[in-house]
Amino acid sequence: MPRQKDLKRLVRARMQKTGEAYTAARAQVLRKPRTPTRQEGTPAPATITHPEPKEYAAIAGMSDDVVKEKTGCTWELWVKALDHSRAYELSHREIAKLVKEKWDTPSWWTQMVTVGYERIKGLRTRGQQRNGSYTMSRSRTFSVGVETLYDLWADGRRRKRWLDEAGVKVRTATAPKSLRLQMPDGAIVAVGFSSKGRDKSTVALEQARLPDRETAEALKQRWSGRLDALSDAVER
Repeated sequence: MPRQKDLKRLVRARMQKTGEAYTAARAQVLRKPRTPTRQEGTPAPATITHPEPKEYAAIAGMSDDVVKEKTGCTWELWVKALDHSRAYELSHREIAKLVKEKWDTPSWWTQMVTVGYERIKGLRTRGQQRNGSYTMSRSRTFSVGVETLYDLWADGRRRKRWLDEAGVKVRTATAPKSLRLQMPDGAIVAVGFSSKGRDKSTVALEQARLPDRETAEALKQRWSGRLDALSDAVER
């Protein structure tokens, strides 16, 4: 009997929303969702995982204390709330929209909660996007002003001293905030700069659409070495 009452409630809610007759609305409510056809070349859907709540923070990459301070909920509460909304069936954009609209989280924390939840549910791993590709990112703080740091990347002659790679081109640039480099193989590296004071600034770089974790890790090591060389150039 309770299940029948729930069904009638759902049918009436749909009737009110769509204007359908009772029979048509009931048929739609009972209809099984169609499984979308996966396009050739796209990754197979991830298998939903069910780790223990004590593992959530480590998998998400952010502590419970910080998440609770910034959003009001621990990871366990976030997972319960999003599971209740069947967020594991949604795209990244849809989950982020749900988090933002239902719980009014700050923009950065909306993404943090969304990505953390996707990691906990096995929808992505560290550095992986929902489409199956990977992203590499590195950052470093230097003891120079942001204008000087920006010039070390934007000026071809100065960049060559530490990057040591021919054929690199600046595709777009907004001094002294950001630029996009095209590498010799055609890959695009997005670079951002932020001031930490008169004589201190940070650079953060990212390269997306990488095919696998191994490629991402190799690029991390490569860019770590280049940032070491940049550090030497700054000291000189």
